[in-house]
Amino acid sequence: MDLAATIRVALRALARNKMRTTLTMLGIIIGVGAVICTVAIGEGAANQVQEAIRNLGDNIVFVAAGSVNQHGVHMGSQATKTLTVGDAKAIRQQIPLIPRVSPGVGAAAQVVYGNQNWFTRIRGVGPEYLEIRRWPIEQGSSFSDHEVDSAANVCLLGLTVAQNLFGDENPLGKTVRIQNIPFRVIGILASKGQSPFGQDEDDTIIMPYTTVQKKISGIDWLQYIMCSASSRGSIHAAETQLEGLLRERHHLRADEDDDFIIRSPTDLADAQAQSGRIMTLLLASIASVSLLVGGIGIMNIMLVSVTERTREIGVRMAVGATEQDVQMQFLSEATVLSLLGGTAGVMIGVTGSMVVSNMLRWPTTIPPEAIGIAVLFSAGVGIFFGYYPARKAARLDPIEALRYE
Repeated sequence: MDLAATIRVALRALARNKMRTTLTMLGIIIGVGAVICTVAIGEGAANQVQEAIRNLGDNIVFVAAGSVNQHGVHMGSQATKTLTVGDAKAIRQQIPLIPRVSPGVGAAAQVVYGNQNWFTRIRGVGPEYLEIRRWPIEQGSSFSDHEVDSAANVCLLGLTVAQNLFGDENPLGKTVRIQNIPFRVIGILASKGQSPFGQDEDDTIIMPYTTVQKKISGIDWLQYIMCSASSRGSIHAAETQLEGLLRERHHLRADEDDDFIIRSPTDLADAQAQSGRIMTLLLASIASVSLLVGGIGIMNIMLVSVTERTREIGVRMAVGATEQDVQMQFLSEATVLSLLGGTAGVMIGVTGSMVVSNMLRWPTTIPPEAIGIAVLFSAGVGIFFGYYPARKAARLDPIEALRYE
């Protein structure tokens, strides 16, 4: 008997007991649906984490002024004043793995325009900062190296600041005051949204770091240096080279601690992604127990079917059917049963993930390979649990089977 004929016979046999067939498939449907939905939720969460990290910038390596130990008292991060503009220039010139560098200083200040005011964060950075952060400008333009060198009174407004100070008015070309110093608005930043730590990224003003140093903070050192590695794979090598260069420039002995801190958001991303993968695998493993339960149900029903159809098996063997034909018939019934359940389970899983996404506003992503694996696994369950009943049917004695009532 060819494969097409075998499948037709299997479908007819399953159709004779529609309720029993449906109930038997239920375990497979629930198992596959649960696995698909779980993987979709886990994958969506992982993608959300990765997107949040990508939103931070392009292969960022962050160097911050470090802590200092004075007479046994740890002063905390950014307590040192050893990070300088010279360090930033040396990084750009001596570490090829870091093609883009932006010195950075920060402050918090009240910004005034007309009769409106807003308290916000001031970021003093270099011209490459926006490129490192992948932060486009919605209107206007950024400042140049010339404006950095001259400590020009220019600034770019984050969307939150622009909306609170100007409302519907166009801020470009207008003048805002910070500590009674006028600054001309030359650009409006595109919305960045929330950072992975819950901060409003758009609640900020960006200007040349020299301007912040000389006219707002009154310092000549850097609080941080924002670097961009040439690729994600080169981040760890760049961090190692950074540490060696800065220790050399800061004249630190081998027994002295670093007076700077080097961090990369990719470390956080990798840790969170690994945690997400483990949790998704754990939940999918729990959900797949339903598939095993469904497989046991298939074996049970197929054994009942062999008993009920003993005389039919005897008749088939009497008219020339071989053991292989009988075995293939019952094995195909089990496989078709599990495949139908798997297909229905995929549809249930896709629908369930969409419902979760719409109701809980939780992003879900269904990898195509997950659907393929779920269907193949359900077919494997049918073959595995259907083999014993099929083998039992094939080994029946034709004469005893014909006598069976």
